Amino acid sequence: MSALREAVVLPLLFLTVALLAGAQIGTDVVLAAPSLFALVLATMLIATLIRGGALAPSQLLDGSRSMLENGNGAILIAALFAASAQVLSMLTPRTGLPLFFVDVLWFLLLLNTLVVQPDRRRLLRSLAITLGSVLILKFVVLAGLSDRTGNRTSRVLVALFDAATFGTISQEPQSAAAGYLAFFTAALYLVGVTLLAPTKSRAELETAPAMQTLPVHGRRETNPERR
Repeated sequence: MSALREAVVLPLLFLTVALLAGAQIGTDVVLAAPSLFALVLATMLIATLIRGGALAPSQLLDGSRSMLENGNGAILIAALFAASAQVLSMLTPRTGLPLFFVDVLWFLLLLNTLVVQPDRRRLLRSLAITLGSVLILKFVVLAGLSDRTGNRTSRVLVALFDAATFGTISQEPQSAAAGYLAFFTAALYLVGVTLLAPTKSRAELETAPAMQTLPVHGRRETNPERR
């Protein structure tokens, strides 16, 4: 990872993601803090990125690096944590049964990924699919059901769901721009995670010493005593 990307590009990108994900658009734009459970999920997500090889902490915080370089690495990790917590909080429904089920889904998916420990490519692909699926659930499905100005069919469905779940499935109406902002923010977050310094694979670690100890052939003997 270049010094410019580590010290400037990625911290600014993740801080932008954190601000955009925490913004709630209504009559006024309010910056909301993530929930306590979102902080727990963000910790699990960063641990998943480390185990999957998408994030290498040793390349950001290490005794061989200078104090300034370690400071840059610490800022990058803190910005990544804040962005992860805000993105997870942004994509989670706010109230009712959807909030409960999505929180359980996040926890089980991250726990399963920690146990399975996929490679970097599969981890990033799984993360993109999961973020996209939850985004569609909240800003398309639930937003359509909670739209009070919708057609008669949607109002009947909302009434049936509310009767079956004691009114715990409908969400507060959101601005039309909230879904577009969430899509842009999630995409920007995925770009930032992709740009993180990956951990070297096991094959690279095994072949590197071997390449260093390969004998050099074709050298002519120049020792005059052996002639």
